[in-house]
Amino acid sequence: MSRILFLFAVLVVCRGASATEQPAARTLLFVDDHEVLYRAGTRRELHSPVRHDANPLLTGPEPRNQVGYCSVHRDATSGRYQLWYQLTGAGQVVCYAESTDGVKWTKPDLDLITLKGVPDRNVVFTSLDHYGASVVVDPTGDDLQRRYKLAYWSIPPLVGKPAHPKDDRGPDGGMYVAFSPDGKHWTKQPGPVLRGTYGRSQDPPLVGEKYPWGEISSVSDVLDATYDPLCNKFVVHAKAWIDAPDGKLFWKRAIVRTESQDFMKWSPPQLVMVPDEHDGVRPAAYPGTRQGVQLHGAPVFVRHGVYFSLVQVADFETHGLQPIELAISRDGLAWSRPFRATPFLPVGATGTFDAGRIWSNATPVVLDDEIRFYYGAYQHPWKFGKGEYPWNSKTRVPKSGLGLATLPLDRFAGLRPIEKLGQITLRPRSLRGVNELTLNADASTGTIRLELLNATGHRLPGFTKSDAAPVTADGLRHRVTWKTAKLINSPPEDIMIRIHLENAEVFALTLD
Repeated sequence: MSRILFLFAVLVVCRGASATEQPAARTLLFVDDHEVLYRAGTRRELHSPVRHDANPLLTGPEPRNQVGYCSVHRDATSGRYQLWYQLTGAGQVVCYAESTDGVKWTKPDLDLITLKGVPDRNVVFTSLDHYGASVVVDPTGDDLQRRYKLAYWSIPPLVGKPAHPKDDRGPDGGMYVAFSPDGKHWTKQPGPVLRGTYGRSQDPPLVGEKYPWGEISSVSDVLDATYDPLCNKFVVHAKAWIDAPDGKLFWKRAIVRTESQDFMKWSPPQLVMVPDEHDGVRPAAYPGTRQGVQLHGAPVFVRHGVYFSLVQVADFETHGLQPIELAISRDGLAWSRPFRATPFLPVGATGTFDAGRIWSNATPVVLDDEIRFYYGAYQHPWKFGKGEYPWNSKTRVPKSGLGLATLPLDRFAGLRPIEKLGQITLRPRSLRGVNELTLNADASTGTIRLELLNATGHRLPGFTKSDAAPVTADGLRHRVTWKTAKLINSPPEDIMIRIHLENAEVFALTLD
């Protein structure tokens, strides 16, 4: 596919992005075969981020205050980090912290909201039955008073007679939003912007029949907000529910997507990610059709035109653990889960603060040479029917805190030889205007050479494998060269780039 056709495809998918918004340099990530025509003798390997030695970077105050959902923002100009995290134990509140390096955090003495059971004075937000701390910093700068945007879940208490004798939940539960000029002083917006889905296992209501709780196909109490730079819209990925094999409501957790131009008016939630037959197993201890693995949350971020999701996979009926799985999409709607056999971020070692459950977020921090993934975590698992709800424990205080794991820049997954040699042939593309190729690759124990072929597979003189200067080191930015030929002299036709690997691994290729 030529560069022009690729840009056109992006415009169609994103419904409105203009060609001028595409960066001059294009980085091709080899997390999937989207850019690959074919590859011979290679395999793809997932790379996991490495936990920071200083973990946990931040903990909640005692007693019984647990750090859960969180969001992090780094100002590109000042380098200052801002953190919002949910504190569970004395109600559900959002707290605020700051850092100059993203490792050592301070809890400022704001004293904006004082709550019994929360000795820290950095609480900036609370609401009735509140869940979530999903903050987006508006990159457009259109309204400085609303630069910081918060999406959260809430169910105001019921007024009047309950729909069920054991229910005190009102009909206005759902996704709420708030705005702030600085991330500290928040103004709540009235009413839910989307009514949520909650209730009980039952048959779906008939057309025209009143349903007493929320909406049956909507967002639920895990909300992850982000800004999509490809579509220039705010997007929330939320926990939702799919129906059981017998057709009854609220069987298994899945993921829906909704988008907005102004963070107030949201599109109808669209189901985009669901558990499948590989997630639902039937061990002998659970005969019949049990829930199996569920998708508890799936925060999404965009990198080099690829949508990544940090899927929180959970099995409440067996081990109760919640590691993070990496999922991939090219349009934000159709998702693949090619790495489900290996967690992107597994739970920590026994006894650590993140040994049980990890709460990822949609706000990784991208630096020059690494990507930082911040997360909230609990030490203990969550097992339905086992009485193991760590935040309700009165006899033990489980460890909890904010964690950090780092990944070398863009090294989500790489391609390497199955044995010694392998080659990757990319789809034909125009190299008009491209002056340099740069490899993100590890050739510390081997070599990598690039050659160019025309669209029919004929090698171009001067750009052959034997003409190429070998890459023989580990680096994020290897400049590709040939003995005499230069890219500015390449033919004006579509070109296939071929990457020759010998005991080496390649993660990305940048056309500049």
